[in-house]
Amino acid sequence: MQATILEILERAIDDSTRTRTPPVDKSDFLGLRLYGTGAIFDSMQLVNFLVLVEQMLDDDLNVNVSLTSEKAVSMRVSPFSSVKTLARFIQDELPPAAAACA
Repeated sequence: MQATILEILERAIDDSTRTRTPPVDKSDFLGLRLYGTGAIFDSMQLVNFLVLVEQMLDDDLNVNVSLTSEKAVSMRVSPFSSVKTLARFIQDELPPAAAACA
């Protein structure tokens, strides 16, 4: 399941940044900063990206995960800081039946 989540995140990043010049460097994909200092998204871009990820999770995995929940925005370590932290957050938020398919 983690590989599928990472695939969804990569597609969403590609879709969200396709017009950027130069393109986003994904050589350290898991460490890619999504939001914060040196990140690829500002606050509005992050919101649009998260909505896209939620749609892809629903379309591809038939799961409804809220990435902008109170839990997500109040965590001490932001799940939006990197691809790795967001993938881990998504995995933790999956319903038990979906997570069991991992």
